[in-house]
Amino acid sequence: MRIETPPGIPNHAGSPQALTLKNGSAVSLATYRPEDKEALVSMYASMSPEALKWGLPPYDRARIERWTTDLANNIDLIARLEQKIVGHLHLFKIPFERRKGVGEVLIYLHQDFQNIGLGTMMMKKAIEIAKEKGFHRLGLTVVADNHAAIKVYEKVGFKKEGIARETFYGDDHRYHDEVEMGLLL
Repeated sequence: MRIETPPGIPNHAGSPQALTLKNGSAVSLATYRPEDKEALVSMYASMSPEALKWGLPPYDRARIERWTTDLANNIDLIARLEQKIVGHLHLFKIPFERRKGVGEVLIYLHQDFQNIGLGTMMMKKAIEIAKEKGFHRLGLTVVADNHAAIKVYEKVGFKKEGIARETFYGDDHRYHDEVEMGLLL
């Protein structure tokens, strides 16, 4: 995977970055802006049940609006292939003083952009921005059967911290364990 900063654009948190993924696709990575809402709604609407099976639906306009309303405190990254959004990462601050500097991460990739390096790149960029914004710790929860996601999280530095037994009720009508993971910045 190759990361390039487009000519004339400084490489900092808010500027788009050009990424060349393992399959040769060129995507840009940038922070979410309100004018991206319709493209983000379209991404979730076009995702396969397989791509969403380990998440917590619904992925509708109301949820997307909740995720993207507090842009001052939260970090939302999007990956684009031309005008189409193909990846979304949401990092939100826990809003309590006793959880100061603690954030939680969610990431979704369109099924056509999984297993080609995009998730790793988005996670690395989110960690970079979180450090710049003074976060102390990032956490996430992942279904234990989602081995590909766990591998990405470990690759960028997250550690397994515990197991919540049988807390995720899957589309297969079975309960699955969830893995709690964390990264100190």
